[in-house]
Formats: sequence, C-alpha cells, structure tokens
Amino acid sequence: MPVHAPASPPTARKAALAFIFVTVLLDILAFGVVIPVLPRLIKQMAGGDMVSAAHWVGLIATVFAVVQFFFNPIQGALSDRFGRRPVILLSNLGLGLDFILMALVQTLPWLVIARVISGMTSASFSTANAYIADVTPPDKRAAAFGTLGAAFGVGFVLGPALGGTLGDIDLRLPFWIAAGLALANFCYGFFVLPESLPRERRSLQFELRRANPIGALLLLRRYPQVYALAAVVFLSQLAHYVLNTTFVLYADYRYDWGPQAVGFTLGFVGVCNGIVQALLVGRIVRHLGERRAIFIGLTFGALGFAWQGLAPTGWLSLAAIPLLALWGFAGPATQALVTRQVDPGEQGRLQGALASLTSLAGILGPTLYTQIFGWSINKDSPLHLPGLAFLLAASLLLVALAVAWKATRPAADAASATDAAHP
Repeated sequence: MPVHAPASPPTARKAALAFIFVTVLLDILAFGVVIPVLPRLIKQMAGGDMVSAAHWVGLIATVFAVVQFFFNPIQGALSDRFGRRPVILLSNLGLGLDFILMALVQTLPWLVIARVISGMTSASFSTANAYIADVTPPDKRAAAFGTLGAAFGVGFVLGPALGGTLGDIDLRLPFWIAAGLALANFCYGFFVLPESLPRERRSLQFELRRANPIGALLLLRRYPQVYALAAVVFLSQLAHYVLNTTFVLYADYRYDWGPQAVGFTLGFVGVCNGIVQALLVGRIVRHLGERRAIFIGLTFGALGFAWQGLAPTGWLSLAAIPLLALWGFAGPATQALVTRQVDPGEQGRLQGALASLTSLAGILGPTLYTQIFGWSINKDSPLHLPGLAFLLAASLLLVALAVAWKATRPAADAASATDAAHP
C-alpha cells in the first residue's frame, strides 16, 4: 500500500528545498570542476603514456562505481537511523578532505585510494532524494526532484567550464577549488540545514545485514511496483552511460570534433537539461500525472539516442540534445512514484538501493559501450556502424518503457476504479 508522509508546512518546505538545492549544486560544482582535468592528471602520472593512462582511467572509474555500489545502502540505512543531516554533513566533509588528498598525491595507486574514499563518502545525492521525500507531499515530489535535476544541470554547465579554465593554469588547482566547495557546503549545512526526519519516524536500529546491496534489493522486493520501477531506473542509468563513456570518442571519430566543440556541446546539454528540469517537469507531471510523464520521458530518450546514433553530421546530431533533455521527465516522475510506496522510515534505504543500482550500471556501462564502439568502427567488423552504442541505449530505454508500462498499469487501473466509484 502507498505510504504518505505528513506534509511539512509550505514555508518550511520551501526553505528546506532551497537548502537542498544549494547543497546539491555545490556538490555538482565540486565534482564538475575536476571532470576536464582528472584524465589529464592521470596521464601526467602515467608518464604521458596514453595506453597506460586509458587503463588507469578505466580502473579508477570502475573502482569508484564498485565502492559506491556497496556503500550507498549503508549511507541510506544510516540516514534512516540517525537522520539525513548528519549523513549529508559527513559526506561533504569527507569529500572536501578527499579532494585535498587528490590535489596532493603524486602516484596513481594513491589516486585510486582517493577515489575509493570518494566512493565511500559521496552520499549527499541519494540522501538529498530521501530528504525531499521527507519534506514534500507525494503530489509535489516530482517537481521537487525536478528542482534537484536543475541543480545538476546548472552545476554540469558551470563546473566543467570552470575546471577547464583552472586546469589550464595548474592541473591540481581544480581539486583545491573542489575541496573548497565541498567544505563550504559542509559549513553551509552545519549552520543552515535543518533535519528532515523526526526521531519518531526513524528506524529503531541500524542493521548491517540489511545495509548492503543484497539487503537493499530485498527491501525493494517487499514493494512489487517499486521493484519493477527499480528495473526502470537501472535500465535508464545503464543507457545514460553511453554519453559518459562514448560520446567524446564518437564525436571525434564521426564528426571530427575537438575539445572546444565537445565543451560547447556539453554546455548546451546542461542548458537544455536545466530548462526541462526547472520549468517543465512540475507542469507536465501536474497535468499528465507521473505515469504518463515516465512514458513520455522514456520515449523522447529513446528517440534522442536513436537520432544521435544515426545523425550523419555534427550539426544534425545537435537536434538529439533537446530530445534527450525531455527524457528528463522520466527520472523525477519515477522517483516520485517510488517514494509513494515506501515507509517514511525507509526512504534512506530506498534511495541507497536505487543509488546502488546506478553504481551497478556504472560498473557495467563503461566496458559495454566502449567495447561496442570499438567493435563497430573496427575495419574488420562485419558491421560498420559508429552509432551502434547509441542504438543499444535507445533499445534499453524501450525495454524500460515496456517494464514501466506493466509496472504501473495495475496502479492506474485501481486509481481509475476508485475514481469511478467516487465521482
């Protein structure tokens, strides 16, 4: 049965959402400023050897995802037991100290250790989602999650641009800036951020046997609709990794785009995503409902990936970006629908479980898409189709659409029956 948390007063809710928006924005900026320079720093530590650098980049990305896969449920369970605020604060403090370590290390093994610490401490995103579920009534959650998506968009535009500029001055300068942003976020939260989970709604105890990926997935199985929608989240995240791992290589190979063209394109992506999340998600969900918003978002996402994989020129490929931005309807609507089904005292574990699925996609996605891209452009390949990886991502979203249709149909039918019985 759906569980409805008590709504917070509107003024308190708006203030809390503003606090969480700033928290997520600062965190995204902190991560974003290191995106353009981390591979270059790894290459520098590898003695300039591109092959060795590629090996270490893949290793570090996989290690980060594996650590997050195991630690996100622990962070979620801790937030259910002790509250959201201390977990967010410890996350920001840990990230700030970790960025300082990354700015100082001189060897690749130490850089791997630093990324392990990042994976252990980066809890604020999933805990922020639980915070939103605590303070927002169910019918307002999709718009609230869309606001967080807008923070991602703004941070994604500003962070890499700032990091690239600072990296031209000194490769390690962006890490110091990231550390400053994370520690500023800790101070902001310490003095401003209120707790969202009252003591009477917290879990009675922290159980390590339940605070692990398997235990988290077992939690999802207790709620059949949530379990199916978690599959939608996983497939969506797995599809998304084609952008993280293949887009730069694909644009270079097919369109002969250099770093500047890619940078402008990523900026356009961030602007489109910010507009959709901040201005459209709430309106679409309010008028069409969460179920239809999920269907519309996944359909646009599949169309966007298919367009990207088939576009013969760089200019034509830009038309895929607004389509992919409209895919952004699906995420907040799915989050809102999922949080309706879970007890308020288990929202942290729920978000930890969903974050672990995202991390699992991060473990599988990079190898999957880079191998497919390499095979599709190999001169000995029987099928020369550089956009094959994007077509696979489009197919995954169509599968997610079918799963979402089946998962939400009983709830929709029940709602229709209820409306008919109570005109």
